[in-house]
Amino acid sequence: MGQRAATELTTDDGTGDGAEERLPKDEIFDLMGNHRRRYAIHYCKQTDGPVELSDLAEQVAAWEHDKQIEEVTSAERKTVYTSLQQTHLPRLDRAGVIEFENGTVELTDRVDRLDIYLDIVPESSIPWSVYYLGLSLISSLILVALWVDFLPTEQLPVLAYPTVLIALFTVSAAYHVYANRQNRFENLDRPP
Repeated sequence: MGQRAATELTTDDGTGDGAEERLPKDEIFDLMGNHRRRYAIHYCKQTDGPVELSDLAEQVAAWEHDKQIEEVTSAERKTVYTSLQQTHLPRLDRAGVIEFENGTVELTDRVDRLDIYLDIVPESSIPWSVYYLGLSLISSLILVALWVDFLPTEQLPVLAYPTVLIALFTVSAAYHVYANRQNRFENLDRPP
């Protein structure tokens, strides 16, 4: 039987010998497929240190109902509290993403390995792979035009064209890094 694809998110296998087992991608997607678990991780990433379950439940309920915390009813808060306490937080704890004990939630270092699955791509943007492919095609056309002496090189030095292309790639890559940092899961006010 084939070996199942695994990711870098690992958890203790429970034997006490320090060995770790990898979580399959399917399990990570299942963990992150529930909005309450994503909201819980998002809230914990926004705070430093442990979080009280009651505070977490209030914020998750506010996000769910698109309200301010003060506007959340006790019934809405209780529903989220119970769901987090009985289902979602124990599941994240078993996966090693959080430590949930005595009504306190704290992220583990393993949560950082989920970042690639939590990054947000704005709907209005084109994929960066398409952008870089287009930039590469334009660069190739310019280089071919230089090879066949189609572009003027008497008024401009020959190295002017490659310099402009390198500058375009540098500026694009710098903006790409900046945009990715702005769209990180924990940098958003409200989780998706």
